[in-house]
Amino acid sequence: MKRALITGVTGQDGSYLAEFLLSKDYEVFGLRRRTSTPNYENVYSIKDRIHWISGDLTDLASLIEAVRIADPDEVYNLGAQSFVAASWPQPLLTSQITAVSVTNMLEAVKIVKPTARFYQASSSEMFGKVVETPQRETTPFYPRSPYGVAKVYGHWITVNYRESFDMFACSGILFNHESPRRGLEFVTRKVTDAVARIKHGLQSELRMGNLDSLRDWGFAGDYVKAMWLMLQQEEPDDYVISTGEMHTVRELLQVAFSYAGLDYEQYVVIDPEFVRPAEVDLLLGDSSKAQTKLDWKLEVGFHELIHMMVDEDMKRVAAEIRYHDAFTLVN
Repeated sequence: MKRALITGVTGQDGSYLAEFLLSKDYEVFGLRRRTSTPNYENVYSIKDRIHWISGDLTDLASLIEAVRIADPDEVYNLGAQSFVAASWPQPLLTSQITAVSVTNMLEAVKIVKPTARFYQASSSEMFGKVVETPQRETTPFYPRSPYGVAKVYGHWITVNYRESFDMFACSGILFNHESPRRGLEFVTRKVTDAVARIKHGLQSELRMGNLDSLRDWGFAGDYVKAMWLMLQQEEPDDYVISTGEMHTVRELLQVAFSYAGLDYEQYVVIDPEFVRPAEVDLLLGDSSKAQTKLDWKLEVGFHELIHMMVDEDMKRVAAEIRYHDAFTLVN
C-alpha cells in the first residue's frame, strides 16, 4: 500500500486529492496546524480515514517530524495562503507560507525521505501580465501580485531541488479550478453563494470588481487527478493543467444567475474596492502536454461546473434557513 502525505488537506484541492488517493487504496497522512477549532468541513466524510499529523509549513522541524511519521512514497504540497486579494495587505505572511514554506517542505523530504516523489502546487497567477496566449510550460512568468511572486519562488525552488539533488519533484501549473468546496472569498463561490442567497431572499445585491477579466476555469476534482498522474511518470517534469477555454467574470454571472432564473444585471453592483491594485487581464492555459504525456482528460465543463456550485449553495442556504427557523421555534 502506497503512503501519501498531503499539506493543505482540508482545503478544496487537498480534500478531493485525499478522496482520490483513498479510492486507490493509499494510506493518506494529512498535515494540520494546531488550532482550537480545526475545520474538517471538506473532509468530514473521510476524516477518520486520514492519519493526522500536527505541523506548520513555516516550521522546518515539525515538517521533518511529519515526513518521518508518514514515511511517504508521495508528498503533495498544497498548503498555502491561496487568496490572491489577501496577498497585498499580507505580503510577508504570503511570502512565508506560500514561498519559503516550499523550501521547508523540500528540505524535510530531502533530509528524511529523498526517494519520495514530490508535487508542488504552482499557479497560473505566475503568468500574470501574460507575454503570450495561450500560456504553456515555456511561457515566461510575469506575476502581478505578492501571491503570484511567491508562487514563482515555490515553482523555481522545486525545479532547483530536482536539478540539484536529483529529487523526483514536479510542479503542476494549475489554472483556476473551482468546486462547491471553494472558499467563499473566491469569485466563483462568491457568485454562486450570492445567487443562492438572493434566490432565497437573504441578499439583495452582489458587489463585484472587474467583470471583463478573462479566466480559464475548470473543476478541482478533475485537476487533482493530474497531480497524481505527474507522480506516476518515469521522469519528473512540470505541466500546465487547464481547460483551454476562457470566460469573463460577466459570463460567469450570466451562467450562475440565469440557472436560478435570475437576471444578474438587476443585482450586481460594481465596487472599486474589489478591483485589484495590479490586474491580471486574461489567463488561458495550453494543457496539450499533460493531455499527451499524462493521458489526462477533462470531465466537467464550465457550465456544468457553475451549475454544480449553484445547486450545492442552494441546498446549503436552504438548510441554513430550516435550521434558523427550527431554532427560532424552539426558543
